[in-house]
Amino acid sequence: MNGPGEPVTVHILDREFHVACTPDERPGLIAAARYLDEKMREMRNSARTAGLDRIAILAALNICHELLDARARESSDSRQLAEKLQAINLKLERLLPASLQ
Repeated sequence: MNGPGEPVTVHILDREFHVACTPDERPGLIAAARYLDEKMREMRNSARTAGLDRIAILAALNICHELLDARARESSDSRQLAEKLQAINLKLERLLPASLQ
């Protein structure tokens, strides 16, 4: 594992932040900061009078909702795949002679 590299400067909602990370983490950190910036801008634009704390919390809630929804879909997809594979396995067991099983 690489040690911490130079701090990365990211911009979120017109503010600059310096975050320490390893060189391997740098692309993910930059992408996450961009995504957070986009979400916070969406929240600010939809609620013009909201303070920074409220914007951050609304953005975090939206991102968490997206994450949980994606995890649920992934779990459902994995479950469906497992069921299909099990059905295929049962069909193969019925079709193959006992000597090949």
